[in-house]
Amino acid sequence: MTLHARGPFEVKLNPQKPDNPPAESAALGRMSIDKQFHGDLDATSKGEMLAAGTEVKGSAGYVAMERVSGTLHGRSGSFVLQHNATMTRGVPYLNIIVVPDSGTGELAGLTGTMNIIIADGGKHSYEFDYTLADKPGG
Repeated sequence: MTLHARGPFEVKLNPQKPDNPPAESAALGRMSIDKQFHGDLDATSKGEMLAAGTEVKGSAGYVAMERVSGTLHGRSGSFVLQHNATMTRGVPYLNIIVVPDSGTGELAGLTGTMNIIIADGGKHSYEFDYTLADKPGG
């Protein structure tokens, strides 16, 4: 059975310097992620993002990984989210999934997809559709 979680979150993205010459020559943006989720998911997350812009206004892309730790509808544990997103001349595509078998504690066996909503004024919220197996692989 698919369950649904939602709520607001705050995010801080901090630019990071490239850590080697090839990374610097790639001209990619690298940022640390620091989030606080509220609502059905009461958690924090830490992660990293790589982003690339283009010469065409409104076109860009990013990938990110973040480890989320806290409670989901009262169940405690952690899991990893994997982001893949593009913007094509202002049209967004966003894919955020739970990394298979990354759930720990009471969140072992978690699978799902998350959507991020950014409202006017920059307020962020999430919609998270997930399933929770009784045990990993089960």
